[in-house]
Amino acid sequence: MGLIRWMSVAVVVTSLVLAALVFSSTWSELGNRIGAWITLAVFVLAWFTLGIRAFSNKTIAFSYIALLAVLLGVGVAFLPTMATLQSVAYPLVWVIAERTRNAIIGNVAVALAVGIGFVADSGTSPEALLSNGTIVALSLAFSLALGLWITQISTLSNQRHDLVLELHSTRDELAAISRDAGISSERERLAREIHDTIAQDLTGLVLVAQRAKRELDNNHPAAAAEQLELIEDSARAALAEARALVTASAPVGLTGDGITSALTRLAERYSRETHLTVTVDAEPLPTIARETEVVVLRCAQEALANVRKHASATRATITVSTDDSGLSITVADDGVGFDPNITHTGFGLEGMSERLALVNGRLDVASSAAGTTVRATIPKEVLA
Repeated sequence: MGLIRWMSVAVVVTSLVLAALVFSSTWSELGNRIGAWITLAVFVLAWFTLGIRAFSNKTIAFSYIALLAVLLGVGVAFLPTMATLQSVAYPLVWVIAERTRNAIIGNVAVALAVGIGFVADSGTSPEALLSNGTIVALSLAFSLALGLWITQISTLSNQRHDLVLELHSTRDELAAISRDAGISSERERLAREIHDTIAQDLTGLVLVAQRAKRELDNNHPAAAAEQLELIEDSARAALAEARALVTASAPVGLTGDGITSALTRLAERYSRETHLTVTVDAEPLPTIARETEVVVLRCAQEALANVRKHASATRATITVSTDDSGLSITVADDGVGFDPNITHTGFGLEGMSERLALVNGRLDVASSAAGTTVRATIPKEVLA
C-alpha cells in the first residue's frame, strides 16, 4: 500500500506541474494545449482506474502499460514538453511489470511512443531526428540502467530476507536439537546414577532379605535379626541416595573425608551384605575434584555389583593409585570370570565406560577362569 500511495502522489504532482507548464506555453497553439490537458487528465484517470489495479492483475497491467505508451506518444505529439511524463512512466512500468523482461519491453514501448510523438510534432528532418532520437535513447538507457540496478537490489534484498528467515529457522531447529540432546543427556545421567546407586541397593536388599528368610526357616533368630539390621541399613542408604539424586547433591558415600574413606565404607558394606571379603589398598591421594571422586566411587560400586551378581567370588580388592599419567582404580576378584569379547546386554560396563568418557577416562577389563580385573583410568589433567 505504501508504494501505491507514493506512486499516486507522483502521478498527481507531475500532472499538475505539466498542466501548469502547458498553460504557460503561450507560444503553442490553443488546440495543442487543450489536447495536452486532456492527455494529462486521461493519464491521471487511467492511473486511478487501471494502474492501481494492475499490481494484482496481469491483464490489466498489460492494458495499462499499453495505454501509458499511447498517452505519452499522443501527449508529445501535442507538445514536446509532455515528454517529461517519462520521469513517471518508466518507474510505473518497472513497478507494475511482473518480470524484468516485461518491464524492459514496456520501457521500449514507451520510448518508441515518445519517439513517434516527436516525429509527429517536429517532422523527419535529420536535425530533428538526431535531437529527438538522442533524447529518447538517453531516457530509455537511463531508465533501463536504473531499473535493472533497482531490480538487482530488490532481488538481493529478497534473497537476504530469505536467508535471514532460514537462519532463524535453523537457529530454532538447533535450539530444539540442543534441548532434546540436553534432555537425552540428563536421562542418561539419571539412568547411570539410578543403576549405580538405588538399583544396587535394591539388589542388595533382595539378597539380604533372602538370606534373612533362610535364617528364619532354619530357626536362627539371631542371624535373622542381623540380616534384618542389614536390610534396614541398606534401605536407609537407598533412601539417602534417592534424596541426593533428587536434590542433585553429592553421593552420600562422599562425606568430605576423601575418596579413600568412601571406598573403605563401601568395602565394609559389601562385605557385610555379601560375606565377600572386600579390601581397599589405596595410597595417599592428592586432593581431587568432587566430580572425579564421584566417578571413582561409582566405578567401584558398579565393579563390586558385578562381582556380587556374576563372579561367584570369595574375595575382591579395590586398589587406587596415582602416577604421572593420572589416577587408576582397579577392582579384582577371584571369581569364575567371563569372556570380555562376548557382547553383554547389561548396563554395568557400558555405563562405566560412558561415565569415564565424561572425564576423558578409559576402562580396561581383563578376565579369565582365575578371576576378573576391572581397571578405570582417569587422566591427570581432570583430577583437580
